[in-house]
Amino acid sequence: MNKEKRYEILSRLRANNPQPTTELNFSSPFELLIAVILSAQATDVGVNKATDKLFPVANTPESMHALGVDGLKEYIKTIGLFNSKAKNVIETCRILVEKHGSVVPEDRAALEALPGVGRKTANVVLNTAFGWPTIAVDTHIFRVSNRTKLAMGKNVDKVEEKLLKVVPAEFKVDVHHWLILHGRYTCVARKPRCGSCIIEDLCEFKDKVE
Repeated sequence: MNKEKRYEILSRLRANNPQPTTELNFSSPFELLIAVILSAQATDVGVNKATDKLFPVANTPESMHALGVDGLKEYIKTIGLFNSKAKNVIETCRILVEKHGSVVPEDRAALEALPGVGRKTANVVLNTAFGWPTIAVDTHIFRVSNRTKLAMGKNVDKVEEKLLKVVPAEFKVDVHHWLILHGRYTCVARKPRCGSCIIEDLCEFKDKVE
């Protein structure tokens, strides 16, 4: 996989989807943060079903904290790991109110200090809410990057490191959205849909299927 081929792959993905964004529903950095915390080991569709009812009731750190753990659980009980997520979200809301003036910090260290927020979640918030050229590597991006040979690595951190190194600056803000969507709908885990893939001729996956 050379840089010319990488550039063409990313150019095609951009042409196909010039303004990509997350499939999570949100209207503020706070709503995005909560949605991403809830999305761990859950689908965006499932999270949206819960937050579509939750956010009209509580969409600030103060109002969500006021629900309490048990109150929040009623809205998110359809999402996996909802017990621990409820505790993390309520504690995150408390910290946002007490330490950050109820504002989601545009700072990696401050974000990663919040309960339920790791590097991937921080990357999503920094990228999607604040426009940082960060790349949040999830299972879809890990699979697509390794399968196509766009950026190979043994774990998500290595793939992130490689993507940040080889993806040209003009694509960095949007690349993680393109790769997630490509992995979710085309380069799927069990049987990739190579026949309908816009980058099939550039992909270096050896076991392509029709």
